[in-house]
Amino acid sequence: MAEHVLSTQALTKRYGAATAVHRVDMTIEKGQIYGLVGRNGAGKTTIIRMITAQTMPSSGTLSLFGAQEPQVLDRMRARTGAMVENPSFYPYLTAKQNLEYYRIQRGIPGPQVVEAALEQVGLADTGKKKFKHFSLGMKQRLGLALALMNQPDFLLLDEPINGLDPEGIVEFRTLLLRLNRERQTTILISSHILSELENLATHYGFLDGGILVEQVSAQALKEKCRACIELQVDDAAKAALLLERELDTRDYEVLPGNVLRLYCHMDEPQRVTACLVNGGVALFAIENKGANLEDYFLSLIGGVHRV
Repeated sequence: MAEHVLSTQALTKRYGAATAVHRVDMTIEKGQIYGLVGRNGAGKTTIIRMITAQTMPSSGTLSLFGAQEPQVLDRMRARTGAMVENPSFYPYLTAKQNLEYYRIQRGIPGPQVVEAALEQVGLADTGKKKFKHFSLGMKQRLGLALALMNQPDFLLLDEPINGLDPEGIVEFRTLLLRLNRERQTTILISSHILSELENLATHYGFLDGGILVEQVSAQALKEKCRACIELQVDDAAKAALLLERELDTRDYEVLPGNVLRLYCHMDEPQRVTACLVNGGVALFAIENKGANLEDYFLSLIGGVHRV
């Protein structure tokens, strides 16, 4: 049975009369890269702040590595590393000096962890260069180094690629994939740059208005977004037999309401139409379907009824 790194039940955060996060049930298993998808203000940062104890839940429960009791939960947080919004660094200190300051402040033993963290994120050769002279990409990598300094089993990143240029995004993605592959680091990454999450995530949670609308694996999402020809007919069973016999394919599925999705012959809609009509099936509609992550998210939140 897979180890649950994070589990929440009805996790809720209210600020006065406003509810930022509403009864979220979320599960993240060891080794996953979990993409928390949501627009600005959807509650992504609030969830991460509750996980890292930067803010306390109004109600609901939260467990890390199977621990839920407050004292044990605090110890389990020592196995996490977080990069929430923009980390504060001293502008006139070097990368090494900044990390050394935080190492001492947090009581992390062994000065070698600073060098190791800088090496991991590609900042080991910055020497005496002051933080104020760092590029945005270098600043983001130093923030990641800070989160990695205690060699966490669970890494939480809140919008870490905001403002990065394409080269910086690729570097960041490569680093996260290496951490996940080589150290089995479990990662929770929130972002509204959906195209980038498609290159990273193994699982997704879609958040809208503080509500977790859906959790889904990347593989299941790929199937949902798979390109197809969608057909609405009068007799789905008869249409399926024609597709198998005349087009020699079983790469289709039958949906309720006499709807079929055909996942081949995408460039031959006329042939598909002729196959059905000549076989005596009434064809009411034919449409090319297929969506990327952004299309799917927008269609998903469009169907959410707010209380």
